[in-house]
Amino acid sequence: MNGALIELTLANGAFVGSHFLMSHSLRRPMVRVLGDIGFQVVYSLISIALLAWVYFAFTAAPPSDLAGTGDLGWAIATVLILPALVLFAGSMVGNPALGLPGSESMARAEPKGVFRITRHPMMWGFALWALSHMALLWSWRTMITAFAMGVLALIGAHLQDRKKERLMGEAWMTWENSTSFWPRWTSLHNAGALAWTVGLILFVFLSWLHMPLGGVPAGIWRWF
Repeated sequence: MNGALIELTLANGAFVGSHFLMSHSLRRPMVRVLGDIGFQVVYSLISIALLAWVYFAFTAAPPSDLAGTGDLGWAIATVLILPALVLFAGSMVGNPALGLPGSESMARAEPKGVFRITRHPMMWGFALWALSHMALLWSWRTMITAFAMGVLALIGAHLQDRKKERLMGEAWMTWENSTSFWPRWTSLHNAGALAWTVGLILFVFLSWLHMPLGGVPAGIWRWF
C-alpha cells in the first residue's frame, strides 16, 4: 500500500472514530465543559476538518488501480443506489432519530413509509451507497472510503439505538418494538409516494451529476 492510500486510511479512520467518540463516550464530558452550543460548534468544526482531510487524501490517491467489475458491477451499483435514495428521502420526514421537537410522539406513533422497512432508513441508505461503490472494484481509494462510510452508517445505527434508549427511554423502546433494525426489503414498495418520487428525482439527477463531478457516467446514464 502506497503512502497516499495509507494517509487515506488514516483520514477515514479519524473521521469515523471521531464521530463515534464525540457522539457517544465523549459527548457528555464535552457538553459539560463546552455547553450544548459549544459542543455543536466543536463537533462540526472537527467533522468538517476531518472530512476535508478525507477529500484531499482521496484526490491524492490513485484513481483507478483495480480491474473493476465491468457492466455487471455498474448494474449492481445502479440497482442498489435507487433504494438507497428512496430510504434517504423518506428518512427526512417523521424521523424520531433526528431529535426534532415532537420526537417522542413520533416514536410512539405507528411506523409509516420507510420506517415500515427499517427504523434507520438514512443509515441504511448510506450503507447501500457504500456497497454500490464497493461493487465496482474501481479503485483502492474508493474501496477504503466506501468501507469506512458503511461502517460509520451501520455501527452508528446500532450505537444510536443505545443512545436513544438512554435519552428517550420508553418512547424509543416502543419505537424499537414496532420497527426493525434490519431492512424488510419486501416492504420497499410501502416507502410511500413522496419517498419514491423524491428518490427517483435524486437518482436521475445525482447519476447525471456523477459525470461532471466524477468524470464517469453512472446509473442509467451509463447506458444512455
